[in-house]
Parts: sequence; structure tokens; C-alpha cells
Amino acid sequence: MSKIKENILNLDKNYLWHPFTPIKDSAPILISNAKNEILKDIDGNEYIDLISSWWVNIHGHCNEHINNRINLQINKLEQVLFAGFTHSPAVNLAKELTSLLPDNMNRVFYSDNGSTSVEIALKTAIQFWHNKGEKKKRFVAFRGGYHGDTFGAMSVGYTSGYYEPFKDFLVETDFISFPEFWKGNNEVEKNESYALSQISEILEKKTDEIAAVIIEPLIQGAGGMRICRKEFLEKVVLKFQSAGVIVIFDEVMTGFGRTGKMFACDHTINAKPDIICLAKSITGGYLPLAATIFSDFIYKEFITSDVKKSLLHGHTYTANPIACEAALGSIELFKINNSLTRISELEKIHKKCLNEVESNLDVSKVRILGSIAAFDVNKIDKSYGSVESNKLKTKFLENGLLLRPIGNTIYLMPPYCISKEKLIQSYEKIIEILK
Repeated sequence: MSKIKENILNLDKNYLWHPFTPIKDSAPILISNAKNEILKDIDGNEYIDLISSWWVNIHGHCNEHINNRINLQINKLEQVLFAGFTHSPAVNLAKELTSLLPDNMNRVFYSDNGSTSVEIALKTAIQFWHNKGEKKKRFVAFRGGYHGDTFGAMSVGYTSGYYEPFKDFLVETDFISFPEFWKGNNEVEKNESYALSQISEILEKKTDEIAAVIIEPLIQGAGGMRICRKEFLEKVVLKFQSAGVIVIFDEVMTGFGRTGKMFACDHTINAKPDIICLAKSITGGYLPLAATIFSDFIYKEFITSDVKKSLLHGHTYTANPIACEAALGSIELFKINNSLTRISELEKIHKKCLNEVESNLDVSKVRILGSIAAFDVNKIDKSYGSVESNKLKTKFLENGLLLRPIGNTIYLMPPYCISKEKLIQSYEKIIEILK
């Protein structure tokens, strides 16, 4: 081990606390540089980033176009408080986002990560009813959903299994069964009917208490890459909206091309949400930024000179100019690189390679949505952070693959720039390792 590497890892051990990692198991790899889909450690070992570094680097690492946008902005304005001030990057990004989203999405509130984006949506839903003189403080969500780690987000994601120590501090939430869909699932219609009946029962008893329903549209990310059908999603949205309940789409993971369309809400024709949460890949993986976008009917309840009816919420780095420029550069790349067509090509490669996975391994629940592919390994413990899944994660890294199994679910969510050859090679290695 080189002196430089040894020194940095010792400092890491003495001073840092890594996320989602048992402290005694912490043994981080020291990454020195990256380009496109490849990460390199300080020893020169390469890793194919098959999860886009927690789903953010959609265009790959160190993209020249985004680099240039950031460099130009740094020499103009690096930061200014967003209470009482504004700037072109924030204005231009808001205009761009609303032009890409459904017509009813017109007001952008910036923050800095997925949890805060969701927290703002939940707080605004409660205050919307408060401003109208109604007290509604319950939420509805799907079982297995994950929406972040702040207290409101934990409340609506409690069934993901991460939050037992905080149970007594969470907001009241009713949970609906999530009717998973995968290739060969013949029970999906029955499961959808059951979930819809649960919604009817909740609405019959508690409509007057419910502030909003929050949904990861089409696919639950951290819950295990579980997919539902778009026809079911439409029925859910219409059912809640017909009862006067605000519908929130948590598109923190699904936004910006992941599902094969720019946003997951683009898959539904007759049903659109009232609030959308965006984060993760909004800047192409460069800088923290999030946006919560609202329909006009919600925004109008806050148009007042009464400070008590204003949304008293904000973050120090809200609408950071450099982050907004990175986001604008990332959105431009969708046109420059024809990214949605590229995602369609990735989906075809996933389908072909997953046929090989099914033929060679004991797997089940094979599912694909846009650039996302997943399958369950039948003989591995399903629980999050199990010994088997951690060993598998280590084995993947030893073979140059950055993959993080969720229980017994293996999923791939590569950057859109990954070459066909690299993706196929990755699948070949996965099959070899799992054999």
C-alpha cells in the first residue's frame, strides 16, 4: 500500500462516518478519478459504475459539457441567498423544468436533496389545507416505498424497514399493498384489484383526514426495484383525485429518463400528479440540487401578504447558481446525445442479457423499465444488508463491477453513455459470479 493511500484511509477511519454502512464493516475503496462509466481507484483498478453512483450520474462521470457550464458560472456567481434575490440559472432551470413536465406543473421550489424535496411536498400539502381552514394531517403511501430519511419522508416510507428506532415520532400514514409486476406474473390483476379496494376503504373512512398520497410512480427504488403497471398507476391517481386528495409523485429516482421517458408521469395519459419531487440526477450527478414542483391550485393558496400563511421553509444553498447551471447542462445533453433513444437501446440490451441470466441462473421476478433492469436471486436471503448480499457486493467489486444488491435483488442502472460491449461484458461477469 502506498504512503498516500495509507494516510488517506487512516484519516478516513479516524474521522468519517459512512452512510448505510455498519461501522465495523467499513472498508472504503479510495477512488481517485473517473470518466464516463468507469471509476478508477488509487491503485489503478477499474470499476464499471452499473448503478450510476446511487442513480445520479446519468451521463457518466466528468462530462465535458457540464464541466464547461459549471466553469463559466463559477466566474460569474457562486452563491447568493434565495430569499429576496434571484438569478438567471435558477429562473432558466425553472422554465426548462416546467416546459418538460405536464402542463399543470408551474411552480418550482428548490432545495438540495431528495429527502428535502419530499419533505417540502408533505409540508406544503398539510399547509395547503391549513390555509383553507381545514385540518388534514394523514398521508397515504405504498408498502415498501422509500422516500428519504428526514422525519416526514420516513413517515411515508416506514414500511421500507429502515426506521424502527424512530417509529414513535412519525406522522400518521396508511399503507396500500404494492401490486408488483414482472415477466410471467399471472396474479397481477388480482393484486391490483386488492390494492384498489384498500384505497376505497381508506377513502371511505378517512378522506377528511388525508392531506395527500405519495407515490413512487411505476417503480419503487430502494424497496427493491419493484415495478407496477402504468394502467394501475392511472387508476390510483384518478381515484385519489376524484376524492379531493392531493397526489404527490416522488420522481427523485425515476426522473430524467430512467423509465424510458423523461419523467415517469409521461407514461400516464389521463392522470397527472399535483406535486412532483425531483433530485438525484437533476444535475447529472455533479452537485446537490432538488426541486419540488407544484400545480397552480396549490400555489394559489399561498399567495398572501400574511406571513403565517406563507411557506416558511428554505435551505441555505437553495437554487445554488452553479448547481442550476449543471442541471441546465444535463438537460441539454438529452438533446445533444439523443439520450432517450439511447435509453431505448439500453433496454433492448437488458432484455437480451436477462434472457441469458434466466437460462443460466436460479432467478425470478425478472423486470425491466427503461434503463433499469432487475432480478431476484432465489437462494439469497431477502433481508436488506444480509451477510450473503454483502459478500456478493464485495465479489462484484473484486471483479470490477459496482453493484449494490438490495437483499436478494440484483439491479443495474448504468449511465446512458455506457457502451454496448461494456454492458454485455458486465452481464457475463454477473452470470459467472452468481454461478
